[in-house]
Amino acid sequence: MPSPSTAASKPRTRDPWFDNAKMALVTLVVVGHTIPLLPSTGLNDHLYDFLYAWHVPAFVLVTGYLSRSFEWERRRMWQLVRTVVVPYVIFECALALFRIHVGGEQLEDLFSDPHWPMWYLSALFFWRLLTPVFKRLPAALPVALLISLAAGLYAGDTLDLARVLGLLPFFVMGLLATPERFERLRTAKVQVAAVLVFAGIWVLTTWTDRWAATEWLYYRSRYADLDVSDSEAFVIRAVVLMVGTLGAWAFLALVPRVGGWFTRMGAWTLVVYLFHGFAVKGADYAGYPDWAADHGTFALLVTVVAAVALSFLLAWEPVARRLNHLVDPVGYAERHLHQAHATANAKAEADVISEAVEDAATMRAMPVDASSTRASR
Repeated sequence: MPSPSTAASKPRTRDPWFDNAKMALVTLVVVGHTIPLLPSTGLNDHLYDFLYAWHVPAFVLVTGYLSRSFEWERRRMWQLVRTVVVPYVIFECALALFRIHVGGEQLEDLFSDPHWPMWYLSALFFWRLLTPVFKRLPAALPVALLISLAAGLYAGDTLDLARVLGLLPFFVMGLLATPERFERLRTAKVQVAAVLVFAGIWVLTTWTDRWAATEWLYYRSRYADLDVSDSEAFVIRAVVLMVGTLGAWAFLALVPRVGGWFTRMGAWTLVVYLFHGFAVKGADYAGYPDWAADHGTFALLVTVVAAVALSFLLAWEPVARRLNHLVDPVGYAERHLHQAHATANAKAEADVISEAVEDAATMRAMPVDASSTRASR
């Protein structure tokens, strides 16, 4: 789940660490969305639970950190509409049409109940609006934790508010993070601890269905629908939040800080996020699950490699720059309008200069009046 890309806008200094993190995380999103194409086996299910235990929390945390500058200002609000609301409407429609007319699926509650990956844009919209509140709220993180625990009692599917509130603590963690805190992740001891954290999560998710269920990792269901008491639900949600927190920080501790081709792809994560669903659903409709069911572990390898390749293709600048016109059509139109205005102004200025040069040349070519010359003597 990427932040809306502004790669085509005014150049700015980018931190390679966060671009590496964003690209790695959106690639894991694609991998996570392709695993359900595989048959349900112990290894496939375990890998899926392992990824979902921490990679979505990590993405939300990074999103929170990159949202710290948001305020209720006219420019920021317009940017929120342009880069979140408009893509949500466009791709909710486009993906729904693809699933209905190509895949023959039946979808309901278009727009009000975000479908599949579109929940992230809905969540991002509300998280950004809440940013000024939580930046100034005393004890912001404890409040966010209480909201997350209580959300399972009441939150429903409308605009995926259950996930908006359930994942809120990770977003607030990002808002409260500082460069100095991230700098502490660079020590060798922390990185060793991060490896151990991932090993622990791998072991823990071996028994996901014994202590919880995969559905808990989505943060979208009411406790009443999960067949547990409220007290048990609070404990399970708290454990899931703790595991997600440890995994998110462990991931950030292991992300490389050097730039390169992979880093440059991090500018286009929203393109990857919004377009990969067409390829994944297309593979589903084409019968890929049937092929995968006959090829065991080899199918898992092929699927992961294909998912990574798809992410890289969509984030490859020649492709991503063109697809970004569809992701941010309003920004594309604004840029072209500004360019046209600047071109018109430049032409007008050039015409004025040309006329001035012509007038000066004409004056120099005119003969000097003799009487004026004698008067000047």
